[in-house]
Amino acid sequence: MFTNILVALDGSEVSQRALREAVDQARTGNAKLQAVYTAVPVVLDSLSMDPTYRVENTIEMERILKREGEMVLESAKKYCAEKGITLITHMKYGDAGREIMSLAEQEKSDLIVIGSHGKSDLDRLLIGSVSSFVVTHNKVATMVVR
Repeated sequence: MFTNILVALDGSEVSQRALREAVDQARTGNAKLQAVYTAVPVVLDSLSMDPTYRVENTIEMERILKREGEMVLESAKKYCAEKGITLITHMKYGDAGREIMSLAEQEKSDLIVIGSHGKSDLDRLLIGSVSSFVVTHNKVATMVVR
């Protein structure tokens, strides 16, 4: 039985399935449930060589990512509340795989639930699969939801 579950969310349908599975696991074992949304820094924000243009785009993209993350986490909280589960949420910035694993260690999670892939196949090509990274480098039990 798991006592402290961390689910990784990114707003994709696959991460919503991961949330449903995490809720089921939490209800079964009366476990604490936490969710993390990681805003990944923009890798390709513009092909422009004008540094001012790029900085402005990056700042705006950070605002968009923060709003999206807040919406995803708020939606997850509402879903969990409907299921009788209290969800603790975390917003992180940086490399998603490393942030998920760091938070799991910090919070002493004994299970990470993560979707098999995220919103974008382009992300997988550019930065690799977050779920593969977590499974390969993680010390905590990990459930990958398809």
